[in-house]
Amino acid sequence: MAIELPDGRCESDDVLEALRLRAVHARGLGYAVGDIAAILGVREEAVSRRCSRYDRGGRAALPGDRTGRPIGSGRLLDGQQEQSVQRTIETRCPQELAIPSALWTRQAVRELIHQRAGIRLPTRTVGEYLRRWGFTPQKPVRRASKQDPKAVAEWLAANRQRIAQFRRVVLRYLTDTTNGRGNRQRSRAWVSVSRSATCRASASGRARSGTPSAARARCPPPSAGTGPDASCPRETIGSTP
Repeated sequence: MAIELPDGRCESDDVLEALRLRAVHARGLGYAVGDIAAILGVREEAVSRRCSRYDRGGRAALPGDRTGRPIGSGRLLDGQQEQSVQRTIETRCPQELAIPSALWTRQAVRELIHQRAGIRLPTRTVGEYLRRWGFTPQKPVRRASKQDPKAVAEWLAANRQRIAQFRRVVLRYLTDTTNGRGNRQRSRAWVSVSRSATCRASASGRARSGTPSAARARCPPPSAGTGPDASCPRETIGSTP
Protein backbone atom coordinates (compact mmCIF):
# COMPACT_ATOMS: atom_id res chain seq x y z
CA MET A 1 0.00 0.00 0.00
CA ALA A 2 1.44 3.34 -1.08
CA ILE A 3 2.17 5.99 1.54
CA GLU A 4 0.26 9.24 1.11
CA LEU A 5 2.73 12.13 1.00
CA PRO A 6 1.89 15.48 2.64
CA ASP A 7 1.11 18.53 0.55
CA GLY A 8 4.36 20.20 -0.50
CA ARG A 9 2.89 23.64 0.19
CA CYS A 10 2.92 22.82 3.91
CA GLU A 11 6.66 22.12 3.97
CA SER A 12 9.26 24.59 5.21
CA ASP A 13 11.41 26.68 2.87
CA ASP A 14 14.45 24.46 3.47
CA VAL A 15 12.50 21.33 2.54
CA LEU A 16 11.12 22.95 -0.61
CA GLU A 17 14.63 24.01 -1.65
CA ALA A 18 15.86 20.43 -1.17
CA LEU A 19 12.97 19.09 -3.27
CA ARG A 20 13.81 21.50 -6.11
CA LEU A 21 17.44 20.41 -6.17
CA ARG A 22 16.53 16.73 -6.11
CA ALA A 23 14.03 17.22 -8.93
CA VAL A 24 16.65 18.90 -11.13
CA HIS A 25 19.24 16.28 -10.23
CA ALA A 26 16.88 13.40 -11.05
CA ARG A 27 15.93 15.01 -14.35
CA GLY A 28 19.61 15.29 -15.24
CA LEU A 29 20.00 11.56 -14.61
CA GLY A 30 17.30 10.85 -17.18
CA TYR A 31 14.24 10.17 -15.00
CA ALA A 32 10.87 11.10 -16.44
CA VAL A 33 9.09 14.17 -15.13
CA GLY A 34 6.08 12.11 -14.05
CA ASP A 35 8.22 9.69 -12.06
CA ILE A 36 10.06 12.52 -10.31
CA ALA A 37 6.81 14.22 -9.38
CA ALA A 38 5.32 10.99 -8.04
CA ILE A 39 8.39 10.20 -5.91
CA LEU A 40 8.80 13.72 -4.46
CA GLY A 41 5.07 14.33 -3.98
CA VAL A 42 4.87 17.46 -6.14
CA ARG A 43 3.07 18.38 -9.34
CA GLU A 44 4.54 17.56 -12.73
CA GLU A 45 4.16 21.20 -13.79
CA ALA A 46 6.34 22.27 -10.88
CA VAL A 47 9.09 19.80 -11.79
CA SER A 48 9.02 20.84 -15.45
CA ARG A 49 9.10 24.52 -14.56
CA ARG A 50 12.08 24.14 -12.20
CA CYS A 51 14.04 22.10 -14.73
CA SER A 52 13.38 24.63 -17.50
CA ARG A 53 14.63 27.47 -15.31
CA TYR A 54 17.73 25.49 -14.40
CA ASP A 55 18.48 24.82 -18.06
CA ARG A 56 18.23 28.53 -18.87
CA GLY A 57 20.11 30.07 -15.94
CA GLY A 58 21.57 27.36 -13.75
CA ARG A 59 21.01 27.09 -10.02
CA ALA A 60 20.76 30.87 -9.62
CA ALA A 61 17.58 30.81 -11.73
CA LEU A 62 15.76 28.49 -9.31
CA PRO A 63 13.25 30.36 -7.11
CA GLY A 64 14.45 30.75 -3.55
CA ASP A 65 11.35 32.33 -2.02
CA ARG A 66 8.02 30.69 -1.31
CA THR A 67 5.59 31.13 -4.16
CA GLY A 68 1.95 32.09 -3.81
CA ARG A 69 0.21 34.94 -2.06
CA PRO A 70 2.05 36.31 1.00
CA ILE A 71 0.56 35.56 4.40
CA GLY A 72 -1.72 38.37 5.50
CA SER A 73 -2.30 39.84 2.06
CA GLY A 74 -5.89 40.45 1.04
CA ARG A 75 -7.11 41.11 4.57
CA LEU A 76 -9.26 44.17 5.15
CA LEU A 77 -7.69 44.95 8.54
CA ASP A 78 -4.02 45.84 8.81
CA GLY A 79 -1.79 44.71 11.65
CA GLN A 80 -2.28 47.84 13.76
CA GLN A 81 -6.06 47.63 13.50
CA GLU A 82 -6.04 43.96 14.44
CA GLN A 83 -3.95 44.63 17.55
CA SER A 84 -6.26 47.47 18.58
CA VAL A 85 -9.35 45.26 18.30
CA GLN A 86 -7.72 42.39 20.19
CA ARG A 87 -6.60 44.68 23.01
CA THR A 88 -10.09 46.15 23.29
CA ILE A 89 -11.75 42.72 23.48
CA GLU A 90 -9.38 41.63 26.26
CA THR A 91 -9.63 44.79 28.38
CA ARG A 92 -13.05 46.34 27.74
CA CYS A 93 -16.70 45.34 27.76
CA PRO A 94 -19.08 45.98 24.84
CA GLN A 95 -21.36 48.16 26.96
CA GLU A 96 -18.46 50.51 27.75
CA LEU A 97 -18.23 51.25 24.03
CA ALA A 98 -21.98 51.79 23.54
CA ILE A 99 -22.34 48.37 21.89
CA PRO A 100 -25.69 46.75 22.86
CA SER A 101 -24.28 43.43 24.02
CA ALA A 102 -23.25 42.03 27.40
CA LEU A 103 -20.68 39.66 25.84
CA TRP A 104 -18.19 39.80 22.99
CA THR A 105 -20.17 37.93 20.37
CA ARG A 106 -19.32 38.02 16.68
CA GLN A 107 -21.95 40.69 16.14
CA ALA A 108 -20.45 42.82 18.94
CA VAL A 109 -16.93 42.44 17.52
CA ARG A 110 -18.31 43.32 14.09
CA GLU A 111 -19.68 46.56 15.53
CA LEU A 112 -16.35 47.24 17.27
CA ILE A 113 -14.47 46.82 13.98
CA HIS A 114 -16.91 49.23 12.35
CA GLN A 115 -16.23 51.79 15.10
CA ARG A 116 -12.44 51.47 14.88
CA ALA A 117 -11.86 50.90 11.16
CA GLY A 118 -15.10 51.98 9.49
CA ILE A 119 -15.44 48.58 7.80
CA ARG A 120 -18.52 46.35 7.81
CA LEU A 121 -17.26 42.77 7.81
CA PRO A 122 -19.49 39.73 7.34
CA THR A 123 -20.20 37.84 10.55
CA ARG A 124 -18.40 34.76 9.23
CA THR A 125 -15.29 36.81 8.46
CA VAL A 126 -15.33 38.20 12.00
CA GLY A 127 -15.33 34.62 13.30
CA GLU A 128 -12.29 33.80 11.16
CA TYR A 129 -10.44 36.82 12.57
CA LEU A 130 -11.30 35.75 16.13
CA ARG A 131 -10.04 32.21 15.57
CA ARG A 132 -6.86 33.56 14.02
CA TRP A 133 -6.32 35.73 17.10
CA GLY A 134 -6.71 32.73 19.42
CA PHE A 135 -10.25 33.41 20.69
CA THR A 136 -12.75 30.60 21.15
CA PRO A 137 -16.54 30.69 21.80
CA GLN A 138 -17.36 29.80 25.40
CA LYS A 139 -20.49 29.72 27.52
CA PRO A 140 -20.15 32.29 30.32
CA VAL A 141 -20.18 31.39 33.99
CA ARG A 142 -22.86 33.34 35.87
CA ARG A 143 -21.59 35.19 38.93
CA ALA A 144 -23.21 37.74 41.18
CA SER A 145 -22.00 41.26 40.52
CA LYS A 146 -21.45 41.89 44.27
CA GLN A 147 -20.14 38.45 45.17
CA ASP A 148 -17.23 38.18 47.60
CA PRO A 149 -15.09 35.23 46.41
CA LYS A 150 -13.35 34.86 49.78
CA ALA A 151 -16.63 34.76 51.72
CA VAL A 152 -18.10 32.29 49.25
CA ALA A 153 -15.09 29.99 49.62
CA GLU A 154 -15.39 30.07 53.42
CA TRP A 155 -19.12 29.38 53.26
CA LEU A 156 -18.62 26.46 50.85
CA ALA A 157 -16.00 24.92 53.12
CA ALA A 158 -18.30 25.20 56.15
CA ASN A 159 -21.39 23.80 54.40
CA ARG A 160 -19.91 21.21 52.07
CA GLN A 161 -22.00 18.30 53.36
CA ARG A 162 -25.24 20.29 53.30
CA ILE A 163 -24.48 21.44 49.76
CA ALA A 164 -23.94 17.85 48.62
CA GLN A 165 -27.29 16.87 50.14
CA PHE A 166 -28.99 19.85 48.50
CA ARG A 167 -27.39 18.95 45.16
CA ARG A 168 -28.90 15.47 45.28
CA VAL A 169 -32.33 16.94 46.07
CA VAL A 170 -32.17 19.39 43.17
CA LEU A 171 -30.92 16.81 40.69
CA ARG A 172 -33.67 14.41 41.73
CA TYR A 173 -36.24 17.20 41.36
CA LEU A 174 -35.00 18.18 37.89
CA THR A 175 -34.88 14.56 36.77
CA ASP A 176 -38.46 13.96 37.90
CA THR A 177 -39.84 17.14 36.29
CA THR A 178 -37.84 17.31 33.03
CA ASN A 179 -36.91 13.65 32.44
CA GLY A 180 -33.26 14.62 32.56
CA ARG A 181 -33.53 17.19 29.76
CA GLY A 182 -32.46 20.80 30.05
CA ASN A 183 -34.00 23.37 27.75
CA ARG A 184 -32.02 26.41 28.84
CA GLN A 185 -28.96 27.45 26.86
CA ARG A 186 -26.98 30.60 27.39
CA SER A 187 -25.38 32.50 24.57
CA ARG A 188 -21.66 32.17 23.97
CA ALA A 189 -18.92 34.77 24.10
CA TRP A 190 -15.57 34.86 22.28
CA VAL A 191 -12.65 34.98 24.72
CA SER A 192 -9.00 34.02 24.66
CA VAL A 193 -8.20 30.32 25.05
CA SER A 194 -6.35 31.11 28.30
CA ARG A 195 -9.39 32.76 29.93
CA SER A 196 -13.00 31.87 30.80
CA ALA A 197 -16.09 33.85 29.94
CA THR A 198 -17.94 35.36 32.88
CA CYS A 199 -21.43 36.88 32.91
CA ARG A 200 -22.30 39.17 35.82
CA ALA A 201 -25.87 38.71 37.07
CA SER A 202 -27.80 41.05 39.36
CA ALA A 203 -30.01 39.91 42.23
CA SER A 204 -33.16 40.52 40.20
CA GLY A 205 -31.69 38.53 37.34
CA ARG A 206 -31.05 35.61 39.65
CA ALA A 207 -34.61 35.82 40.89
CA ARG A 208 -35.84 35.47 37.28
CA SER A 209 -33.39 32.70 36.42
CA GLY A 210 -36.05 29.99 36.61
CA THR A 211 -34.79 28.16 39.69
CA PRO A 212 -37.65 26.06 41.21
CA SER A 213 -39.17 27.77 44.24
CA ALA A 214 -38.94 24.55 46.24
CA ALA A 215 -35.22 24.32 45.53
CA ARG A 216 -34.69 27.94 46.59
CA ALA A 217 -36.57 27.36 49.84
CA ARG A 218 -34.37 24.41 50.74
CA CYS A 219 -31.04 26.15 50.04
CA PRO A 220 -29.01 26.22 53.28
CA PRO A 221 -28.58 29.75 54.70
CA PRO A 222 -25.12 31.36 54.80
CA SER A 223 -23.14 31.13 58.00
CA ALA A 224 -22.88 34.10 60.33
CA GLY A 225 -20.58 36.89 59.19
CA THR A 226 -20.55 35.99 55.51
CA GLY A 227 -23.36 38.31 54.45
CA PRO A 228 -26.05 37.87 51.81
CA ASP A 229 -23.61 38.27 48.94
CA ALA A 230 -21.76 35.13 49.99
CA SER A 231 -24.69 32.86 49.16
CA CYS A 232 -23.78 29.86 47.09
CA PRO A 233 -24.33 30.44 43.35
CA ARG A 234 -27.05 28.29 41.80
CA GLU A 235 -24.61 26.85 39.23
CA THR A 236 -22.24 25.65 41.98
CA ILE A 237 -24.99 23.89 43.89
CA GLY A 238 -26.75 22.38 40.92
CA SER A 239 -23.68 21.28 38.96
CA THR A 240 -22.49 17.72 38.77
CA PRO A 241 -19.54 17.05 41.14
